[in-house]
Amino acid sequence: MSLEPVFEHRWDLTPKEAIALQQAIRSQVVIADGYGAVRWVAGIDVGFEARNTITRAAVAVLEYPSLELHEYAIARQPTRFPYVPGLLSFREVPAVLEALSKLERRPDLLLCDGQGIAHPRRFGIASHLGVLLDIPAIGVAKTRLVGTHEEVPERRGRSVPLMDKEETIGAVLRSRIGVKPLFISPGYRVSLEHAVDWVMACTTRYRLPETTRWAHRLASGPELKENEFLQRRGCGLKR
Repeated sequence: MSLEPVFEHRWDLTPKEAIALQQAIRSQVVIADGYGAVRWVAGIDVGFEARNTITRAAVAVLEYPSLELHEYAIARQPTRFPYVPGLLSFREVPAVLEALSKLERRPDLLLCDGQGIAHPRRFGIASHLGVLLDIPAIGVAKTRLVGTHEEVPERRGRSVPLMDKEETIGAVLRSRIGVKPLFISPGYRVSLEHAVDWVMACTTRYRLPETTRWAHRLASGPELKENEFLQRRGCGLKR
């Protein structure tokens, strides 16, 4: 299994240089469907330790459609890029790439905690990773970065367009009744319509899809004990 980037760039950039890079390579983002059969779907999330000096990236790979946890990986690196809204991928992606490189299986689809094209320069973390790895990716954000939308109906699975400058950049999705909606946007090689479908297909009774729910737990909490992981692998998640 190889998860080496197919496209590479420098990471020792200033915020001004990072913005210029986003503008230069955003044309490589493809938001039409370009994926085949999906068996392995991965959730990606990033947390921080030691007063934000350590970046902790986590990836959880689930088998689809059972949504059983198959494997996971965690990587820790010194935090080298400042916190700048709109440039978080430059802060987080280096550690994510290391975590992905530890996997036994290559994911068919990435669900990233963050934005895809629902971004001021249409280049959030899901788009960034998709371009670097040439893997279909979806942004599944808990908060809005840019855009406006109408009220989301309370019915589970309903969504409304997320708009910016008369452009549809994503969808605001009610994944569960009684909780705040999610902000879904295409990242790479996935259309908006199917991005929403995939998020709902990976969502059970929680607000987050199982992919990013597991990744969030790994990125922000204690690592799974081996026996706990083995319990969940092959026998389904506890719900």
